[in-house]
Amino acid sequence: MSDSLSITLDRSSPVPLYHQVAQQLELAIHQGVLAPGDKIDNEIALANALGLSRPTMRQAIQTLVDKGMLVRKRGVGTQVVHGKIRRNVELTSLYDDLAASGQQQRTQVLRLQREAADEALAAHLRLAPGEEVWTLHRLRFVNDEPLALLRNHLPVALVDLADADLETSGLYEHLRRAGIHLRVAEQRIGAKAADEQERELLAAGDVPLLTMERTAFNDAGAVIEYGHHVYRSDLYAFEITLVDR
Repeated sequence: MSDSLSITLDRSSPVPLYHQVAQQLELAIHQGVLAPGDKIDNEIALANALGLSRPTMRQAIQTLVDKGMLVRKRGVGTQVVHGKIRRNVELTSLYDDLAASGQQQRTQVLRLQREAADEALAAHLRLAPGEEVWTLHRLRFVNDEPLALLRNHLPVALVDLADADLETSGLYEHLRRAGIHLRVAEQRIGAKAADEQERELLAAGDVPLLTMERTAFNDAGAVIEYGHHVYRSDLYAFEITLVDR
């Protein structure tokens, strides 16, 4: 295991010790301190080093095995593998989340044009049918691997996207620079089989796709954007933290 990895436990915290260990190992993997192929010390050695019981250490390791970030191999031990990109379900953009996690990303704009909204799209954006909207389709890559196909629609009267550099910056970043503040969003997450175009663009094969449909609103309750996106399920996952109140 990397000599630069340091795990600190707060034994007075209500957070279980196994979860503290798992969180710090997961962060080390995301930050590249532990790289794919790196070996993790065995449970006994780790438990002794941290002053933990073996079952506690085993539970911490199993948490990351279940997440697909570690793998146990007979005769080899426990190794880091390429885990899925995990995204908290919050009012943020994929671009911002990947940038914050230090992931190498790039974007290809497939389509950017003004068009008249049909009845379905007008209903999503709370416009009259026929009003002009921006239609933006982008393909997002992470580590040169296609990850997501992003489709967004925005009222033309709201913002000008004609000169926006959406291959090197995110849509929400452009909206912030234009003084547009997103306050709340309605979001639906699901799954689907890839259609022919999605299989080709995402190199998805028979991998199912995660779907996200989002309508975002500003402080005044006006619709800012409507998006319907798909993500490769073998590379991506949504995460929700549940709290007992």
